[in-house]
Amino acid sequence: MGYGLDSVHDFPGGPVGAVEQADALFIGGGNTFRLLDVLWREALVEPIRRRVKAGMPYLGTSAGSNVACPSIRTTNDMPIVEPPSFAALDLVPFNINPHYQDPTPGSTHMGETREQRIAEFHEENTPPVVGLREGAWLLTEGPALVLRGVNGARLFRRGEAPAELPSGSRLDFLLRAL
Repeated sequence: MGYGLDSVHDFPGGPVGAVEQADALFIGGGNTFRLLDVLWREALVEPIRRRVKAGMPYLGTSAGSNVACPSIRTTNDMPIVEPPSFAALDLVPFNINPHYQDPTPGSTHMGETREQRIAEFHEENTPPVVGLREGAWLLTEGPALVLRGVNGARLFRRGEAPAELPSGSRLDFLLRAL
């Protein structure tokens, strides 16, 4: 794509210096618990939050989208480490469930579906949750939030039935969710 990337791990000024000098920030996937633990341990949560709120572009995929939320309580990952807090970057006032999978009709799988787990989340929490299917992504520019990609998403709100969201949906109201 023509962009150069520098890892915060290799930056001469250290991870915080890398965030302070970055033109933009990309955080990819992996285990969300491990990622958030490292962000807290390296004292990156506040500098990232401050820089993005001041206008620095942020791109997060998978776990990188989870940590952009108020908390990581809607991740699909196993808690392989225990971060000091589930509080995340709080760049948007809603949660994301990346890699969202719809319940399979007639399935004999005896576990909980993602829809059931998000309903459990809403028994204890109020932020809306966007279940992003593979190939879907959110674009935030100023006060605008638009769902892009090919597979759409589902919107979960406490006390309401899930809503189907096709690509192109305007979700600006979620930026004022809380």
